[in-house]
Amino acid sequence: MTVPAQSAVESLQPPEVNPADPSFWQLPHSARLAAFAALRRLDRPAYFVERPATRRRPERGFYALVKHADVVQASRLPQVFASAPGVTTPEPARWVRFLFGDSMVNLDAPDHTRLRRVVSRAFSPRLLAHAEEDIRRVAARIVDDMLEQRPDDFVASVASRMPFEVICNLMGIPERYRPEIAGRVDHAAQNAGVDRPLRARLRVPGRGLRALARMHLMMATLARERRSRPADDLISALVRADVDGQALDARRLGAFFSLLMVAGVETTRNAITHALTLLTDHPEQRALLAADFDRYADGAVEEVVRHSTPIIQFRRTVRAEHALGGHTFRPGDKVVLYYTSANRDETVFTDPDVFDITRSPNPHLGYGGGGPHFCLGAHLARQEIKALFRELLSRPRALRAVGPPEPAYSNFDNRVLALPFTFDPPASRPGH
Repeated sequence: MTVPAQSAVESLQPPEVNPADPSFWQLPHSARLAAFAALRRLDRPAYFVERPATRRRPERGFYALVKHADVVQASRLPQVFASAPGVTTPEPARWVRFLFGDSMVNLDAPDHTRLRRVVSRAFSPRLLAHAEEDIRRVAARIVDDMLEQRPDDFVASVASRMPFEVICNLMGIPERYRPEIAGRVDHAAQNAGVDRPLRARLRVPGRGLRALARMHLMMATLARERRSRPADDLISALVRADVDGQALDARRLGAFFSLLMVAGVETTRNAITHALTLLTDHPEQRALLAADFDRYADGAVEEVVRHSTPIIQFRRTVRAEHALGGHTFRPGDKVVLYYTSANRDETVFTDPDVFDITRSPNPHLGYGGGGPHFCLGAHLARQEIKALFRELLSRPRALRAVGPPEPAYSNFDNRVLALPFTFDPPASRPGH
């Protein structure tokens, strides 16, 4: 690992400006944004120590890529900035990877290329068309249930249900498995923040190993069933796909399903939750969207994703010497791509802290910075958010948050545990 510039390190060690310190992620959101703004003003990436050197272990640290241009360039150079051995912080343990298989996000070419080709082939136009129809039906049913049951937490009753039901329907998960999966996902999500005791921290963000093992067993059972009795769902397509003679075995199917629970459920749930908060805090933007939904919906979704940035960061490992952002990286260096900072880069976004659904262009990095790891489910996520808010805003109720969101302090995703909300009854007309 290269030796960092001492001047940069000395000025960035306090916890309030140090994203390697767990205390940093318990600061108010505005304070963290200010810290990243300060990092963007540096003339080169800052280096942070995660674990000091000891007699037995070398120092462990990373360089923070916080500028939009740097994150994009690193994302599009996978031969230099590799995903293996892992993109999460901390990286998954070797025994976890051996036991459960490598998630697609932790692979590089040629393994990643082959696996993504299999998955992409399974997402056929027919399957995606059925998924979009299902998204509209799920959105309508969730809002109907909300109006009938009158819950007080938006996350549990609306935001969580939407992506979970869509993904389960898409995959073809039988109803008998869903309550257990939902419970394990919720339990893991509540215990994955940086404020937990060290012994309780999970090696895989958003997942406990016990829940992960159980889901892998479920996928193995379903894979066997679908091979013998295929259905019109994604599991059948994945286990029967024939791309250069390859399909997904049970181990890789389990890893893919676990990834979908993070990339397809948790991130979309959080984006939906942040959307309600943003539209509540900015009534003029809500009024604009409600007045002409078809005109502004696409822009609103993109701005929600930019402003909230559901995935905060991913890690990369340098494989070849490369100059980027005023620094020359060496093989073995670790870098962290901070999407949450890149999406507020003043050189790319005018008034980046302003929520503006008419923002155009909006080259945010909420689905990644491009390259081979650009989010495969970005289209479905956009459709889910749009369909749900079409339903919510078309009903004659004044839906709004009535309190601040309850955050889970995490350095991985911008997760919300709960959001109190209400929806007023229709206003009475004069004379009634």
